[in-house]
Amino acid sequence: MSENNPQGKRTARERMQAERERQRSKDKRRRMLVVLAAVVGVLAVVAVVGVLVGQNSGSDTNDKPVAFPKGAVGKDRLALPAGKADAPAGLTVYEDFRCPACGQFEDRFSKTINDLEDAGKLRTDYRLVKLIDGNFGGTGSLNAANAAACAQDAGKFVPYHDVLFQNQPPENDDAFADKGHLKDLAGKVDGLRGKRFDSCVDDGRFDGWVGASDVAFGKSGHNSTPTVLLEGKNILGPGSNLTPESFKQLVEDAGKG
Repeated sequence: MSENNPQGKRTARERMQAERERQRSKDKRRRMLVVLAAVVGVLAVVAVVGVLVGQNSGSDTNDKPVAFPKGAVGKDRLALPAGKADAPAGLTVYEDFRCPACGQFEDRFSKTINDLEDAGKLRTDYRLVKLIDGNFGGTGSLNAANAAACAQDAGKFVPYHDVLFQNQPPENDDAFADKGHLKDLAGKVDGLRGKRFDSCVDDGRFDGWVGASDVAFGKSGHNSTPTVLLEGKNILGPGSNLTPESFKQLVEDAGKG
């Protein structure tokens, strides 16, 4: 019988040792796979963070020269003004033409803002950013902001700004990336569409300016659009119950102060 065979006993021990060795090797491989998976996971997180930072940093326009639209205001000349410069109340609006919340804000408040500007009670500084390009990809925010700056150069910023929001595509539809579409929309503004405007849009003349505005927004302490500041105070933050009527009253009160 094998249990009385020394050779058989040696074979059993050898088999046991071989099995233990295989198990040790298996455990070692499993530990290595766990470590490798952890390393890959960390690298993936770093990569994602890098992409998000890159997308929102305006890096794709930072290397372009900054040309300023006519009449741009502020110490950094990154704001486009509306209303009379000596109006008693000042509004700052950070917007992205692809941002649906910005579209909702404009749909509800643009008439009130325009009426207050026309009445000489309010001046508005518009600061254009490209958050949605960073979040969804594409160039619609950039191209629309550049086209709006081109309209500013032609003295038609406010009506073109309004036309863009009135024709805003869904957030995930990068329709404003099509410069031909942006030029077609300019046809809705009297006196805007022409060779000079078309060339400005096609050349991305103010892309560097848009990039600088986007970077400034990132450093402003604000992180969403629209951000609406009346005399420097955020009036459209979380929990806000702002209405056109209450907004009008706030502006009139600010003008008296």
